Amino acid sequence: MNYNKAEFYTSFGKFSQIPKSDRLEFAFSGRSNVGKSSLINKLLNRKNLARVSSMPGKTVTINFFSVENIYIVDLPGYGYASVSKSEKRQWGSLIGGYLDDGSRQLALVFQLVDMRHPPSKDDLMMINYLIDAEIPFIIVFTKADKLKPNARKARMEAFKTEIPCFEDITCVEFSAITGEGVDELRAIIDDISEGAEITPPEKLEGDTEDEEEEYYDDKEDISDEPKSFGGFLTPNRRKN
Repeated sequence: MNYNKAEFYTSFGKFSQIPKSDRLEFAFSGRSNVGKSSLINKLLNRKNLARVSSMPGKTVTINFFSVENIYIVDLPGYGYASVSKSEKRQWGSLIGGYLDDGSRQLALVFQLVDMRHPPSKDDLMMINYLIDAEIPFIIVFTKADKLKPNARKARMEAFKTEIPCFEDITCVEFSAITGEGVDELRAIIDDISEGAEITPPEKLEGDTEDEEEEYYDDKEDISDEPKSFGGFLTPNRRKN
């Protein structure tokens, strides 16, 4: 795949505006400020192809980037506290609508999680949705350069208990500063484009929502941690 040929295709503010496509799509999901735009720019070897918003949470569009015969899909960043309820509903309509549409050629979701912190409640909601909807995904731990080696090792150990089905999920440590993880992400896209598959983790048993609530009830609040975007993702809603 020649990533230097990447071009911005278009943006959509409503899911109903997105036309059907027979191209494979690779979607990038994550909370506001997780470094999604920086990752996409690094992946596509461009500085400002994906714009970094000066006001996190205010960009409520799905952005498509064309790379040869595939689309890189930038989903809206979720979870930022300083937005209205109507904007949160718009997030839900866009992200939920896109992921629910089983007619799309969604090859893989790259779920981004800030490596410095435990996954947010919204991160866990998204991960549980992807598992329950049987959507192939991997986890990309961003801002890896912000941690020293021992701290990185400790966070990876902690993720084993913080993230459901962690041992069954492909994970990549990434830094937009050093470029760590870029080649691995490109290799994953290239392999899937040539017919390889990533098998989703097996569905969870029991009420994962209760497990998320219990997990966050006894966790210390993080000052810059975005708050809930309203719980728009409902397991097993994906439509063919």
